[in-house]
Amino acid sequence: MNKKGYQALIDLSIARWRKSSHSAPNNNCVELAHLPGRTAVRDSKNPAGPALLFGCTEIDRFLSAARVGQIRA
Repeated sequence: MNKKGYQALIDLSIARWRKSSHSAPNNNCVELAHLPGRTAVRDSKNPAGPALLFGCTEIDRFLSAARVGQIRA
């Protein structure tokens, strides 16, 4: 973050996006891209749209909760 609390823009054009092999064939899912120190998440139906960025700890906690069924669609 800079002095005013804003985070610098991150170039996602070179990100390698992946989606789960369990994804629905209608492309109704999210995609992940691992970046240095964070993970980007985007809607697979809108690849040119915005992406959310999560730190390593945040995404690990989210995925752990999803694996044990604490998060439901």
